[in-house]
Amino acid sequence: MSDINLTSSPDLGVDTDSSESTPITFAQFQFSSLILRAIEEQGYKNPTPIQLGAIPHALAGKDVMGAAQTGTGKTAAFILPIIERILPLASSSSSPAKHPIRALVLTPTRELSDQVAENAFKYSKYTPIKTAVVFGGVDIHPQIQQLRAGVEILIATPGRLLDHIGQKTANLSQVQILVLDEADRMLDMGFLPDLQRIISLIPASRQTLLFSATFSPEIRKLAQSYLRDPITVEVARQNAAADLVRQIVHMVPSNQKQRAILKVLSSRAKNGKTPQCIIFTNSRIGCSKLARALEQEGIKAAAIHGDKSQLERMNILDGFKKGEIDALVATDVAARGLDIPNMPCVINHELPYNAEDYVHRIGRTGRAGATGDAIAFVDDSELRLLADIEKLMKRTLIKLPVPELGNDPASDPFFYLPYQAGSDGQVDKTKPSIAASSSTPVNTGITKRPGLGALLGGAKKN
Repeated sequence: MSDINLTSSPDLGVDTDSSESTPITFAQFQFSSLILRAIEEQGYKNPTPIQLGAIPHALAGKDVMGAAQTGTGKTAAFILPIIERILPLASSSSSPAKHPIRALVLTPTRELSDQVAENAFKYSKYTPIKTAVVFGGVDIHPQIQQLRAGVEILIATPGRLLDHIGQKTANLSQVQILVLDEADRMLDMGFLPDLQRIISLIPASRQTLLFSATFSPEIRKLAQSYLRDPITVEVARQNAAADLVRQIVHMVPSNQKQRAILKVLSSRAKNGKTPQCIIFTNSRIGCSKLARALEQEGIKAAAIHGDKSQLERMNILDGFKKGEIDALVATDVAARGLDIPNMPCVINHELPYNAEDYVHRIGRTGRAGATGDAIAFVDDSELRLLADIEKLMKRTLIKLPVPELGNDPASDPFFYLPYQAGSDGQVDKTKPSIAASSSTPVNTGITKRPGLGALLGGAKKN
């Protein structure tokens, strides 16, 4: 297994000797003009680090393990090479026999399948390549019709794919490229037996690409079983949160968390921040209850969790993307796969039981070069979970006690920290923040009240 760390200067198959004034472009990967046209239409010119590291090896037909922070463009890192590699075999014929499944992308959730499919549609739009996405929770019959018409790229969740295999509407005997996206999540969700069954139906000569935000020992074991001498591309420290996500923990009693959320949203609005945010909870009942409570306070909120039908979830997400919903209250069903541009804020109403889920939750913000805020409300019963998160991330997060919640939320400066905007509307970088590149733990402590006043630039208002 070969490892590539992009802090060095690996042979990526493109010109890496260019000066900073002439960064590498997608054109240097020698993609087809049809693909380059679609990339340009999306407004992209320069590849992200994970794309820079993975694309040349994927184009060369090598197996790849790609590790990157969420929001760094890893979906395009495998979709673009797939389109390029199968393009010479593409046909404009309407015959289903001319459109066998040549590339299979497996994902753990419906939302992630939908996101990957959206990328595939965008980048293959000027080619004859046909794409389909299949997942559970919706009527299977339109999917059957689409598969029978023939598709070259199939994006699927394991369970629904096995349904199609059982009905003989999906034939994997001509798959040349297999992608396991968010493979760690698939293992967490118990998909290993399904994966083994599916992979057994794919030719052993296939190319396999495995992409994930984290590489656990179980993932490496999976790679040893199904990948052949893979190239490992890592562009960030394992389990690191996105560099542009500013994190802070507010110590809040459990029965005060709802009021604290209202204070945060009010203070952000007064400080010129956009109102949209994702609020994570651990239970479906708690998710629905919190969304209803926020609506009663005049906030445009909606809940998304596993008890919602796929159609309901898709409609809610569509409304959120259109700005019709400000607060999306979600369980971890939404922690992966959601790709909402310029998401400004993620709030953890409760810490997740799995520390890695925290990384994925806050990865919904700070995407594609944008900055974002990650705010966690923690009570004493969650300190163990917080310790697990800090251990995983190899850093200590800023912890501050909640102010008097009876104060006017719009006048209390407490919640401007650490995301206070300067007079120009930009983030004030003099305020404390946590950078993922920092190796020095930062902790103001919970009881250092004098330090709090200094951080705020004065004493807290009463």
